Amino acid sequence: MMVSILIFAVLLIGGLGFFSWNVWKVRSNIFLGKKLDRSDNKMERLKTMLLVAFGQQKMFRKPIPALLHLCLYVAFVITQIELLEIFADGLTGNHRMFRPALGGFYTFMVSFIEILSVLAFIGTIAFLARRNLLKVPRLVKSELNGWPKLDANLILIAELTLICFIFMMNGADEVLYRQGASHAANLGDGSLGLTFSQWIGPALFGNMSVDTLHTIERIGWWGHILMVFGFLNYLPYSKHFHIVLAFPNTWYSNLEKKGKFTNMASVTAEVKLMLDPNADPYAAAPVDTEPQRFGAKDVGDLTWKNLLDSYTCTECGRCTAACPANQTGKLLSPRKIMMDTRDRLVEVGDGIRKNGKEFDDGKSLLFDYITEEEIWACTSCNACVQECPVNIDPLSIIMDLRRFLVMEDSKMPSELAGMLTNIENNGAPWQFSPADRLKWAEEE
Repeated sequence: MMVSILIFAVLLIGGLGFFSWNVWKVRSNIFLGKKLDRSDNKMERLKTMLLVAFGQQKMFRKPIPALLHLCLYVAFVITQIELLEIFADGLTGNHRMFRPALGGFYTFMVSFIEILSVLAFIGTIAFLARRNLLKVPRLVKSELNGWPKLDANLILIAELTLICFIFMMNGADEVLYRQGASHAANLGDGSLGLTFSQWIGPALFGNMSVDTLHTIERIGWWGHILMVFGFLNYLPYSKHFHIVLAFPNTWYSNLEKKGKFTNMASVTAEVKLMLDPNADPYAAAPVDTEPQRFGAKDVGDLTWKNLLDSYTCTECGRCTAACPANQTGKLLSPRKIMMDTRDRLVEVGDGIRKNGKEFDDGKSLLFDYITEEEIWACTSCNACVQECPVNIDPLSIIMDLRRFLVMEDSKMPSELAGMLTNIENNGAPWQFSPADRLKWAEEE
């Protein structure tokens, strides 16, 4: 018994410790981004988080996948209650430690968890079929080839395995209870009365010996907790980290109207100075900022919220499916923008931890990961922002990459060059003098 407790304690400390280390790395990567104040409107932010992250509000624009996702989501949340008992059992050597005290309520809760587990099993099968058999268009785009596709399938297979372990444990327990042979003390005999295990257990394990049943129950118990620890430490390497990050990401959502773009404070101050007839052109600049790059070339030029967005992306592809540029065959995929940002951020973060703050591998997010063709294909319509289930903003990254190309590298499509020249010379996109603007009204 003591050996079992010791093994569990080592797994618990090691699993939580490694997870905490990975969370620290993700956090440090995110804060490589520029500062951004999102501390305002706390009640509005709470409402947004509860509706979008907790309430899955935006998921239900597509009812069928939303219901399937809801099965997995609710099962994941509620089954955490059972983990409390498993942790208590593992550290004390007991089995179903809470059953004597909770009585009928315990049976109700575990039965409810079984119902959710069956629904999650059905949802998981459906998601595997959508990806691998039905091949839903947004789930088979080129950016998902290789690791992203494997990652999605691995996590779904892991969920199926976890559910099987749960029913191995409960089913074997059911038969043991009926035989009065449970290895847990003071729990009596009879039946656990669980929704599905009272039928599954006797059907699968009814003719087995007590020793075999004990072995199956232990395999189910240990398999369950090992899958939990494995899943926990797999999350930071997977797109499924959105399970954790969806809540802070929606809390820090951009609450401004979607058509409002940001301006650099230093540029805004200079423009205001130029437009103020009473300003002293030789006075010190009103904004005390360090020299900074116009726009973004690499992940360090983006805000920490942009980088949090990249880690929160679940690669569902709703943004890409709604993108008019992608629909017409353009190279742009908002999902790929987020995936590329995350991949580059991981690369930069690992490089800095290994080589120090001056790490420079000669690569950048723009050019090496995201091409000029991709970002100029964007129509800035905000469809991707509108569709994202967790309020990710790919457009913000695209606009900063564009800003760098125009203001730092003086690169832009030829179609835009004439328009910008006209704005500079005439104050409008058209090739007419400002004095001639109203001549159209003179024509009768």
